[in-house]
Amino acid sequence: MSTDPTQTQGGYERRVSREMSLKRGRPPTQVPGYEPERLLGNGAYGEVWVAIERNTGRRVAIKFYAHRGGLDWSLLSREVEKLAFLFADRYVVQLLGVGWNAEPPYYIMEYLERGSLADRLQHGPLPVDEAVELFRDVAVGLVHAHGKGVLHCDLKPANILLDEDNKPRLADFGQSRLSYEQMPALGTMFYMAPEQADLDAVPDARWDVYALGALFYCMLTGHPPHHAGETADEFERTPDLRERLSRYREMIERSPIPLKHRNVPGVDAALADIIDRCLTPDPRQRYPNVQAVLDALDARAARRARRPMMVLGAIGPALLLAVVSWFAWQGFHTAMKRSDRALTAQALKSNQFAAQFVARAAAYELERRYQQVEDLAGNEAFRRTLLEVLGKPDFRALLAKLADPNLPQAERDKLRKQFRDNPDRLKLQKRFASLIPPALRPREEEEVASWFFCDAGGVSTVRVPEGKTIGRDYAWRSFFHGGPKDLEQKWRPEPGRHITATTLSAVFRSQATSKWIVAISTPVLVEVDGKTEFLGIVAMTVEVGRLVELRGRGRDQSFAVLVDDRDGDNKGLILQHPLIDKMLATRGELPDRFNNYRLKADDLPDVKPRQERYRDPLAADPDGGTYNRRWLAQMEPVTVRKENTGWLVIVQEDYNEAIGGTLSSLADRLLQYGLTALVFIAVVMAVLWAWATRMSVKRG
Repeated sequence: MSTDPTQTQGGYERRVSREMSLKRGRPPTQVPGYEPERLLGNGAYGEVWVAIERNTGRRVAIKFYAHRGGLDWSLLSREVEKLAFLFADRYVVQLLGVGWNAEPPYYIMEYLERGSLADRLQHGPLPVDEAVELFRDVAVGLVHAHGKGVLHCDLKPANILLDEDNKPRLADFGQSRLSYEQMPALGTMFYMAPEQADLDAVPDARWDVYALGALFYCMLTGHPPHHAGETADEFERTPDLRERLSRYREMIERSPIPLKHRNVPGVDAALADIIDRCLTPDPRQRYPNVQAVLDALDARAARRARRPMMVLGAIGPALLLAVVSWFAWQGFHTAMKRSDRALTAQALKSNQFAAQFVARAAAYELERRYQQVEDLAGNEAFRRTLLEVLGKPDFRALLAKLADPNLPQAERDKLRKQFRDNPDRLKLQKRFASLIPPALRPREEEEVASWFFCDAGGVSTVRVPEGKTIGRDYAWRSFFHGGPKDLEQKWRPEPGRHITATTLSAVFRSQATSKWIVAISTPVLVEVDGKTEFLGIVAMTVEVGRLVELRGRGRDQSFAVLVDDRDGDNKGLILQHPLIDKMLATRGELPDRFNNYRLKADDLPDVKPRQERYRDPLAADPDGGTYNRRWLAQMEPVTVRKENTGWLVIVQEDYNEAIGGTLSSLADRLLQYGLTALVFIAVVMAVLWAWATRMSVKRG
């Protein structure tokens, strides 16, 4: 953990990047639609390139996670997640696109030519007025981020980029956390709050308050508080991270509050006090949040701007007041309508991006499971054992009898017991179970419910975990025949009627957990004497609720819903919803009435009126009253391997929480201010008129 490890967009790094670009040549992978220009910098995560968008000619920055692994993927996912929440915020470097499936993965963001605040500070401290303006803008950006539940946790000059108007933009959310996350985040030495320097620390808004004070101190003095060459070298020479963090905490806590900023010309006592309180080592004595810092800054500005004022009367104030009031009233209504339209459009745009994000995440989860069943179905050891066992006439005859829909039940039960104990089947069972990786084996609370193999006639031959389904014929199930729905249980396929590619089955309810389950199946095909022979299907079952999740401001304010829009008996079925999670958590099962809640084509948020006034389909449930409100919604299909799965992700957000409450509060305040102003002006006018009348009488 260095004192300033972030690679920045400008300054010295820009000059060095030209030399690196000549050596590096090309980025790790080609990004469609963009022409790489030069390498901007690199770090532990990978590298950043400047590229030109071919269609528009604008420059962008592309961050490649070149050192791919579990940690790197989480860094990309976490940073993109936070940038998605802060989409369209003018105080944040904007996310333009994400290459989830690229190798390596990357995301595209704005490129700001002016570089970072760190570049600017290389030329010396800032004038006080410029520092105060930048400080205020950064604080406003943090308030916006905190308001959406995002804590930056690594604020420093290198992570503040400057746009063409010299306005700051927050960047590098790799260490950021959502307000409810309990995972620690390490910032940068001398900008990091002492309590943050702990691997067991819980994220706190006061971390950003401390970093904000350190940033302001650095803008005024040219270096962060407590920074000294020998101190930084001592930290760097400490190899153990926990010991290094402990020494950092002790250094901050035992050192006095820095005073150099108080000697800067133009820094008044009120401004110095704000910095001092931000940098207090004890978080209980610090400002509780960034909004409190802004309030203190506003109070200082108000005291400086306070001047004696005189109120003068004029001829015809009543008429002027009436005309102004009428125009103000008309302007108020027009402004409120425009604000509502603009805020609604912005919220829907954010929801569209969120829906695309969740749909891609669900598609990734499905693709991962597609590949897992295909890997097992294509395993040579499994195929050899399968050919060996199925090649035995007595075994094939037993399977044929079990597939007979007219077999009497008593004889079927006897044959199933004989089949379960058959040595050849047990051999195949052992081989099948051994090929499932330990991490993918079904266990309690795991995402994979079961693995199984059905022969060419649909008979369940092996299963992990073993259960009562072995020996039963499932040719009628959609995961075997590939149709849109399950058929009659006595239905049997014609020769050659089976799935030919990896398939997502129709959903069904788990008898054990009452949750929605889906099967992912793939055919086992082998070449025998130059002909392709179908041996059966390999499949896994997965809880649908494991595939889609959206963490928003609150489960009842902003969330994702999964809908099955495929033709068949389950068309429009609600597969995942916060109310379903609540019912399962409180009752342990899902009432049968949830089978009847469907979204019709006319209910989907696919046109603007329904997107702006979406009605939650579960609001009609006896326990769904909390969802009976106006929602803003966007939907996105889940696509796997360029094919629509028929599943839809709907991201919905409470209108009042997103827009309505803000507009209503604003309208109430404006009306209150307007009425107060009218009363005040009327009183002043009456006093002036009385005084003028009295003076006229005296002069007369």
